[in-house]
Amino acid sequence: MRLSPRITAQIHSPIGEAFAMVQRRGGKMDLLDLSQAAPSHPCAPEVADHIARVAASPDGGRYCPQEGLPHLREAFAADLTATGIGTVETADVLVTAGCNQAFCLTVSALCDPGDEVVLVVPFYFNHDMWLRLQGFVPRYVDQATAAAIEPVLGPNTRAVVVVSPANPTGHTTSPVDIEAIFDLCASRGVVLMLDETYRSFRPSDEAPHTLHQRPDWRDHLVTLHSFSKEFAIPGYRAGAVVAGPALTTEAMKLLDCVAICAPRIGQEAAWAGLTMADEWRRQQTARVRERQALFEAVMAERPGGFTLQQAGAYFGWVSAPDGAGNTAQVVEQLIVEHDVLTIPGTAFTPTDQRMVRMSFANLAESQIAELGQRLAGFTPRAG
Repeated sequence: MRLSPRITAQIHSPIGEAFAMVQRRGGKMDLLDLSQAAPSHPCAPEVADHIARVAASPDGGRYCPQEGLPHLREAFAADLTATGIGTVETADVLVTAGCNQAFCLTVSALCDPGDEVVLVVPFYFNHDMWLRLQGFVPRYVDQATAAAIEPVLGPNTRAVVVVSPANPTGHTTSPVDIEAIFDLCASRGVVLMLDETYRSFRPSDEAPHTLHQRPDWRDHLVTLHSFSKEFAIPGYRAGAVVAGPALTTEAMKLLDCVAICAPRIGQEAAWAGLTMADEWRRQQTARVRERQALFEAVMAERPGGFTLQQAGAYFGWVSAPDGAGNTAQVVEQLIVEHDVLTIPGTAFTPTDQRMVRMSFANLAESQIAELGQRLAGFTPRAG
């Protein structure tokens, strides 16, 4: 059969490819899995109890209102408002089946084939992939600053995408830079798409920005959200778009075609997390910060020549040792010889910059120490 060249030209999920390499590993040691940025611990007991009750109820398997369950939208709007960003209304929230879907719906509602979207390198790989699948044109910049973004804005630019904290680097864009990017976008009639999947894992509790205090925010800003990481419910597929009615009305046409509505059970899990598990969420955030400090301490020794360039949220962005082969060879050597599973940085950049992403948040303290020892035993093999 003939398959679409637009599809066949795209990479497969780097996470899936990384797991395929597990079959080739030496297997002498337990696997240290630094691949997926998804919680491996169970959700809060309050969330588990609530979704069990929902699943057993008459409405447990029914469709939801397309824009999402009213009580979840209300609770999430209140949760966002409480962070100090400004006022978010219930009507601004469209619930989606995860943040990936939130991105796809939003950018597809904004763009036609040939339109341009600005991505900060390193980008989240699914963002770049979706743009190419839809015939949109990614334009790359190296920093999430207005100064870096302005030169690439053109007559066909429809959106600027900023992920903060970023996947794969963990970098948190400052409130000053976010607001300057918004001002630039507003002045040029461009939408700022701010992906806040890891919002609970920022390095401080200060407001990430105050854009929702702007009277015109609904004309120039869309924020994208996930409940997966902060409530440990990635498989329940719950996320959200926060935007004005012009965008959400059109996005719902797309949602109707691909999912009709986000799963009820995931929406109820997110609501339970927001209303019953706030202290649990704070404890998980503190735990991840502790893991980051341990990871940074281990990587400060540059074990095996691996050098930590940046860390935050769930991630370490690490450069390969001098004298090693290309990124694919480094990743394969790590898994086959050292039982360390990482994601190649080539999934997040247009060219091979010899970087790997290490998701440290799921490791125990002892495993982080063990990681340093295994990396120290890495002997570069030139490609």
